[in-house]
Amino acid sequence: MGIKSSKCLLTLLLVTGLLSGCARQLATDKFVQSPTPTLFFHGGGSSYRAEEHMAQAAQKAGVTNTIIRAMVDRRGQVRLAGQIKPGAVNPIVEVNYANNRQLDYHQHGVWATHVVQALQAQYHIKSFNMVGHSLGNISLIYYSLENRGNTHLPKLRKQVDIAGHFAGLAFRDVPAAIKQPAGLTLNAAGKPNHLNATYREMTWLRRGLPKNQVRALNLYGNIGHHTDGTVPNVSSLALKYLVMPRAKSYQTHEFTGKLARHSQLHENPQVDRVLIRFLWGR
Repeated sequence: MGIKSSKCLLTLLLVTGLLSGCARQLATDKFVQSPTPTLFFHGGGSSYRAEEHMAQAAQKAGVTNTIIRAMVDRRGQVRLAGQIKPGAVNPIVEVNYANNRQLDYHQHGVWATHVVQALQAQYHIKSFNMVGHSLGNISLIYYSLENRGNTHLPKLRKQVDIAGHFAGLAFRDVPAAIKQPAGLTLNAAGKPNHLNATYREMTWLRRGLPKNQVRALNLYGNIGHHTDGTVPNVSSLALKYLVMPRAKSYQTHEFTGKLARHSQLHENPQVDRVLIRFLWGR
């Protein structure tokens, strides 16, 4: 094979991603080298495409060379698209819900469980991380609610909640069970002064979250007036009361500026840096 042909073949391999491991060196000195997958959950009315910026930011930083998808159909059946090869480091799973406007929060917990079970069955995972944006946070919360006390599943190690509406949404037409109560405030422990039906249900985490196992990071945007433009900060910060009694750690990080808007947080390079450091930093 001539030099010109060899260059053409190399170019083809790079374009098709077959040499992605060679083309993008893993930053072994900066990031943990772990088989633990990280699952990304998109928001309402969205898809896995909303997760791609964050996933690709991690890949570009040298965290991983493995990104697959878990396609969840309307019945909750999971199809894994792509492959986690033996020895893969810090694989990422982009979760896609066909029914992306589901407001039955329990259903989110069931679907998230199906994704974890599919990965456990195919790849024998022992632990995993979860990242949620907006409605995707409900998968994180209700996964833990649905499986409290279940010792047969892999262990949740880290969760990143982005722009969560834990204490409710302030939209006019949402069901009463998930509507944010008027005049909402939080005490020092993060407990709301008024609890809607779903938040009251979420408080079971205070007894059900595995003790000293899960590290939680709560990311939220403030474009002014203590809101990300969609979710008031007070609703996002109500996560503290749910996880603090039992979480191994709990941190918050506020983002400001144009990219702190609700729908921009998952496209924000500052969010990428904080998320990557928390999930995979040495």
